[in-house]
Amino acid sequence: MNVSDIMSTPVYVIGTEEPVSHARNLMFRHKISTLIVVEKDEIKGIVTKSDISRRLAQAEPMWRRRPIDKIPAKMVMTAEPIITIYPDASVSQAINLMLENQINNLPVFKNKLQGIVTIGDIVRYVADKSITTKISEVLTDDAVEVHRHHTINHVIDEMEKHRVSKVIVINDVGDTVGMISTRDIALSAMEDNEGKMQSKNIKMARKPTQGGEKTYRYVKDVPLVAEDIMVELDGVVNIEDNLSDAAKVMVENNR
Repeated sequence: MNVSDIMSTPVYVIGTEEPVSHARNLMFRHKISTLIVVEKDEIKGIVTKSDISRRLAQAEPMWRRRPIDKIPAKMVMTAEPIITIYPDASVSQAINLMLENQINNLPVFKNKLQGIVTIGDIVRYVADKSITTKISEVLTDDAVEVHRHHTINHVIDEMEKHRVSKVIVINDVGDTVGMISTRDIALSAMEDNEGKMQSKNIKMARKPTQGGEKTYRYVKDVPLVAEDIMVELDGVVNIEDNLSDAAKVMVENNR
C-alpha cells in the first residue's frame, strides 16, 4: 500500500498573508486540523490548530492582544524547510519519516501538491491492518501528567518541554481523570476573533456582616484549567491488546 492510498484529499491551503481567523474558519468548516501555507503556488509552511494555540498562548502580551483577523498565517505557521513525500512512497516510509523528524503531517508532492498524510491517516491505516504487535511492546513509560487544576498555559509548557501532543490529567490522589491533546487546547484558543483563551465565571459566597445573609458576587475572567478542557477517557485498551485493536479504539473515539 502506498501513500496515495491513505492520504487525505483535498488539501486546503491558505496564503502567507491571509489572517489566522480565515485559517480557523477553514479548519472548523471542513473539520480539519492542518492547512498548507502557500505563496505563488510554492509551499511555505504548515499551520495546525496546535500551532495557533501555542502561539496565542505563549506570545508576548502586546502581540497577543492583536485580534486574529489581523495576524497573518506566516506568523503562526511552521516554516520551511517542509518535509514532503511522493505519492508512490510506501506507508512504512511515511511512518519512518514522521518518526525520524518528529512531525505529524507530511504533504504529498509530485509536480504539485496532491494530498497530505496525517497522524489520523496513519491510525486509520493501522486500524485496518492485522498488526499483532502488542501494546506492551511499544508502550512508553514516560507519559506526561498535569494536575486537573493546572492552568492551560502550564499544560502547553509541559507539552513543549517534553515534545508531546497529549498529556494525562490526574486528580489530587494521582488517579487518571482525563486527557488533553493539542487539539483540545486549540479549540479553547480559537473561540473568537480576539484569539483569547476562554475564561469562566465563578460565583463566590460571602457574608458582608456578621450573622447576615450570604450574598454573591461574580469573579469574571478566571482562566480555564486542565479539567475544563480535558476529555474523559471513554476508550480503554488492555496492555496485552495488539496495536490494531488500540488504533480501532482511537478511531472510534476520534482520538
